[in-house]
Amino acid sequence: MRSMKFRLPLWVAGGLLTVTATAAEPTALPRIDTQKIGSLAQVDAPVIPNVPEEDAYQMRALPPQEAAEEVEEGPTRYLEVEALKSRNISTYGWIDVGIGANNWGYPWNGPITFNDRAWQGQMNQLYLVNEKVLDTEDGGFDWGGRVDLLYGTDYIFTTARGLDGNLFYQPNPAGAGGAPTWGNKYYGLAMPQLYAEAGYGNHAVKFGHFYTIIGYEVVPAIGNFFYTHAYTMQYGEPFTHTGILDVWTVNDQLTVYGGITNGWDNYSDPINYFGIANGGYPGANSNAAFLGGATLKSADESQALTMTVSSGNEIGSFNEISGLANIGNRSVLSTVYINELSDKLTYVLQNDNGWQFNANTVDTLNQAQPGTALWYGINQYMFYTFSDNLVGGMRLEWFRDNNGYRVINPIRNALFGGPAQGGYQGNFWQATWGLNWKPQGSRNWIVRPELRYDWYSPDRPGGPLPFGNFNEYGQFYGGCDAIWQF
Repeated sequence: MRSMKFRLPLWVAGGLLTVTATAAEPTALPRIDTQKIGSLAQVDAPVIPNVPEEDAYQMRALPPQEAAEEVEEGPTRYLEVEALKSRNISTYGWIDVGIGANNWGYPWNGPITFNDRAWQGQMNQLYLVNEKVLDTEDGGFDWGGRVDLLYGTDYIFTTARGLDGNLFYQPNPAGAGGAPTWGNKYYGLAMPQLYAEAGYGNHAVKFGHFYTIIGYEVVPAIGNFFYTHAYTMQYGEPFTHTGILDVWTVNDQLTVYGGITNGWDNYSDPINYFGIANGGYPGANSNAAFLGGATLKSADESQALTMTVSSGNEIGSFNEISGLANIGNRSVLSTVYINELSDKLTYVLQNDNGWQFNANTVDTLNQAQPGTALWYGINQYMFYTFSDNLVGGMRLEWFRDNNGYRVINPIRNALFGGPAQGGYQGNFWQATWGLNWKPQGSRNWIVRPELRYDWYSPDRPGGPLPFGNFNEYGQFYGGCDAIWQF
């Protein structure tokens, strides 16, 4: 069967670009929306058991903003000033450096993002945080805020259009419309959080640009157990939002979240910049999206169930001939269940379900009317504490890109030029085994080696393949990184 090349416009990180991809005839690749390159913060996370509280900051999968609030004594903070600390103002950060490779010897590690370059050492994150944490324990009013800066190879995955990413209609000379603006193909700067916060009693309200509450894995390296990420996080969830979010702590067992945002990974990009083909669609001219959910904990806090949702209109497809975009609802529902089975063993289950209406999918690429794209998956994690300094973990995942709409690789090439491919209509499977090792006597270092196996099963024979030189069904991967907090 001879192969054919297709030049197709792709939505990547909020940008429109053209990618040349190879697929076996007669399968054509879709116009893929990969505004997926963005998400953080699980709302709640497992405490890795049998770890002293002062060491919990390094040894738990917890976003840094929650870790900063909950851990009284963590790593040595070299940037702290007592005059600011006494006013609940903290300055801290970390550097994350690692390397990984695939068994095919291909320069890119397939659909794996963040540590995506094979046998090329990466400084993934040089991360700096400056924040004032709310203190409303006395039931009164308090204010706060936070600014995050991320420099490194991870920056391209967490930019927001209009802030550290170009607007759709203002292409970067070095890349596509919506591509990152403060860097190049490999290294650059992003500002994933920039918000003010006000609290009174059991309410805390964020205003500005902040990480999402959707999902389990997060952007900051110190918030994850593994060096690599799950497909669900990479391709199925937003990374950041801009808007307002209220966190209501009803009691020790129930927390409720609710707010309005400007959509996925978007700071100021209007939804109608290209003109709208389906102007009669409800709310077609509005970016407004709901972001909310709730966390319910057991009385002893050994179990937690978090359900979160984001729902609002996004561009589903773009017609090159008419120059108009089709608008459709994009929603994702994420469920995370955590169970500390014993002092040493913790289990985590995550299920995500997402959809985009009026999308150009594999099935509707050559049709007049776009269709509905679906993506969903199940992640399972198991963490076991061997000692105060060593924790083992395993992750099993099934992720389905039902209509070939979400997954594309390599994303750096898609953003800045080079071979890239999408249209993976089928099932992705991956199993990851890893360790978190904290050297004896160190509060600031953690080392995370891991092994990973990925497999892809396409719906259609002869369709595009994601591994190796776009010609392999599966891939072995090995990698390791080291994090030093300061």
